[in-house]
Amino acid sequence: MKAIGYRHNLPISDAQALLDLELPAPVPGPRDLLVRVRAIAVNPVDTKVRANAAPLEGSAKVLGWDVAGVVEAVGAEVSGFSVGDRVYYAGALDRPGANSELHVVDFRIAARAPASLSDAEAAAMPLTTITAWELLFDRLGVAPGGGDGQSLLIVGGAGGVGSMLIQLARRLTKLRVIATASRPETRQWCLDLGAHAVIDHATAMAPQLADGEVKQVDLVASLTQTDAHLADLVEALLPQGRLALIDDPQALDVKRLKQKSISLHWEFMYTRSMFQTADMAEQGKLLAEVARLVDAGVLRTTLDAHYGRIDAANLRRAHAMLESGKARGKIVLEGF
Repeated sequence: MKAIGYRHNLPISDAQALLDLELPAPVPGPRDLLVRVRAIAVNPVDTKVRANAAPLEGSAKVLGWDVAGVVEAVGAEVSGFSVGDRVYYAGALDRPGANSELHVVDFRIAARAPASLSDAEAAAMPLTTITAWELLFDRLGVAPGGGDGQSLLIVGGAGGVGSMLIQLARRLTKLRVIATASRPETRQWCLDLGAHAVIDHATAMAPQLADGEVKQVDLVASLTQTDAHLADLVEALLPQGRLALIDDPQALDVKRLKQKSISLHWEFMYTRSMFQTADMAEQGKLLAEVARLVDAGVLRTTLDAHYGRIDAANLRRAHAMLESGKARGKIVLEGF
């Protein structure tokens, strides 16, 4: 089968950083779906793995953890899916990625794709949707329909996760949603998704809040550069507030949280699949609920850029855009 992968950790400017490959087709296990991949999206995790995880000697590593495709075969222990079902999912970080014509995924973390979306539009959603959903409802502890009188600050609102988190918080809770963005086009993107207000994370955020309707916030979702923003976020949070993050700060001085009794919450959407947790199937369930909400017109795809067919050259372009820090929403590729 056709696939795109890498054999060495190289900068994305190197033509060998991602390669067009021919690899054996995967064989599904008893709990797996074998999926013919139609569209994939790229995420920051792709660039991080490419830069840091070396393949075994003589082998290639395939990336890609956002898929829309069609089921070609089901394992003996699979329930709820049939050959021909159109599905979407984010896969598992400890299994081969989906930048390939065929891919296998545990059925518990997949769902039928929204019927109202194209393959490209559906592929843009799973990883960021799961991350945003778990961050909001599981880590920050906001109840669906709850949050009345509370405020949420989303740092990096125009990125993939921020784009979904703005929608979930606005459509499914009563929170006041304040996003951050540093460019006119990303500011407007956040407002179009439903943010009540947008402030600039390129300058101190707490004073901007103090000048606005919300003086301090109850909750913060820090999606980028948490270590650089930490002092500002602590100032912006109310006493006994909650701070959730998804990035990889090099040095996080958690003692800053003590005086205000701020609680710290980490969201990593691969935890359930990586550790085969008892509630692993919750990811499939939430994707099914999101598909229902999309088809009902409550949520929308965050696809922003279509980079053409799935090949090494186009994926190198996509990785370069993510590494530039200027991507908005999601980048998707489609077809082989």
